[in-house]
Amino acid sequence: MKVRIAAVQYLLRSINDWDGFENQVRFMLKAAAEYKPNFVMLPEIFTSQLLSFLDTDNDIKAAVRRMNDYTPRYKVLMAEMARKYNYYLIAGSHPNMRDGLLYNTAFMFTPQGDVFMQDKIHRTRWERDKWDTTSGSKLHLFQTDYGAIGILLCYDIEFPELARMVCEAGADILFVPSSTDDRQGFWRVRYCAHARAIENQVYVAMTSTVGNLAVEGLSMHYGQASIMTPSDFPFSRDGIAAEGVTNMEQVVVADVDLDALTQNRINGTTIPLYDKMRQVYKDPVEIVFARSTPGKA
Repeated sequence: MKVRIAAVQYLLRSINDWDGFENQVRFMLKAAAEYKPNFVMLPEIFTSQLLSFLDTDNDIKAAVRRMNDYTPRYKVLMAEMARKYNYYLIAGSHPNMRDGLLYNTAFMFTPQGDVFMQDKIHRTRWERDKWDTTSGSKLHLFQTDYGAIGILLCYDIEFPELARMVCEAGADILFVPSSTDDRQGFWRVRYCAHARAIENQVYVAMTSTVGNLAVEGLSMHYGQASIMTPSDFPFSRDGIAAEGVTNMEQVVVADVDLDALTQNRINGTTIPLYDKMRQVYKDPVEIVFARSTPGKA
């Protein structure tokens, strides 16, 4: 089965109200729709653009929580776009309140407009200290009309165990909405995303916020969308099906072949998804003292 993925590099720019946000979202999702994709992905916390017109000077934690007031409008807009253009929409992530706690949540909308959620599991120091978010506690595998997918939000892709868990459950594609402020942060996520593609013989689509906002912690962004493959003969030479131009607003599109993925997991040059020596992972690490000087600490 051939599957087309469109990853949106979303440019954060100051806006004056909800209409400014909605107009930009509609434009970008319409542009993505022109390529007839099966999946469209927006970046992590791209809805932080709403902070442009909220009071963030005195209390950033309170301002972020006020973004929850826009959650119903966000859901209605994204469900409408997914239905209108007949694609699965991984609508980036949006800070939302549940039971008095703030979560960074990826929302996925189906072509029928149904909504599913994946909370971010691992928080960065910035998310803990500045926004006081709460960690998610459950990893999901979503069975779609175009294969099984997992969603790992930004920092979560830096934990190999999460990707392995969802791939062992059957994932064909991992989606990684991301938001990074500098080049080092971007490359941490990008290198880890590509490693997960190789380790698990899975496609990994990643996208980032670009641009800037006059908001604490969001003033600068460094990003690039890419769609990565395993590293073997059936795929692109460098394991990159497509990638964008760094720090520019654009839509990156690539076709991936799920049948090639299935065959590679069985007949690949290496098959790391199945070659895992499970018993070794169950045993504790054996500590061996190999110091050359007796008694040396």
